[in-house]
Amino acid sequence: MSKLFSLSGKNCLVTGASKGMGKAMAMALAEHGARIVISSRKIDQLEATAEEINSIVGEKVAFPFVANAGRKEDLENLVNCCHEKIGEIDVLVGNAGVNPHFGPMSDISDAAFDKTIGTNVRSNHWLAQMVAPDMVKRRGGSIMITASVGAFIPSGELGTYNISKLAVIGLIRNLATEYGPMGVRANAICPAIIKTDFAKALWDDEKKAAEEIKRIPLGRLGEPEDLKGLAVFLASDASSYITGQALTVCGGGYMWR
Repeated sequence: MSKLFSLSGKNCLVTGASKGMGKAMAMALAEHGARIVISSRKIDQLEATAEEINSIVGEKVAFPFVANAGRKEDLENLVNCCHEKIGEIDVLVGNAGVNPHFGPMSDISDAAFDKTIGTNVRSNHWLAQMVAPDMVKRRGGSIMITASVGAFIPSGELGTYNISKLAVIGLIRNLATEYGPMGVRANAICPAIIKTDFAKALWDDEKKAAEEIKRIPLGRLGEPEDLKGLAVFLASDASSYITGQALTVCGGGYMWR
């Protein structure tokens, strides 16, 4: 059997992993042989997710750790937990994100603006700084950060969020440039509307959802499970010559972006 997509022996850190896309990606990584530390802000959801993953895999490979992605000290403790529980980190999935403001940018408060940029961009910069030494030491590794197709378009309701996701792509490109010579890859995952609690305001309205589906060649909105294959691909040797890219998961709705 081909080992192209095998993650056996790989140690992964996944933030924003208690539900939705993060949970699906964490599940896929574990199913393909990785050991993982999963993080979010709510311990009950984290523990339930870790238990579910371990039950499916048949052994204890997932370890929960509570951390607020917007706090540097929390992230430092998270990385220390990884080192204690699973060892040096081979794969980082930076999936934690926030969107505290839905509406025009003219109405956003300074606090909401700072929280959006801080959690979506700066926290992933911090995490990359913290885990890259593990990858450089081992002359290989994969960093993937969740951006959004919103990075490619303006929006009257999600302007600051979209700005933060475009900045994520900029961060990824610089990480790819800086760490590529040391064998470390970095890529952005850009989902369109995925049917998660986080994006519920965008798909829960049947009329709006129907309008969105009309322009998607595959004729449906995304599901969290649609992220599983890409996460495994980017974490594995199958993507060994792919770095600095913004990969869309959109059913074809943004194929020309």
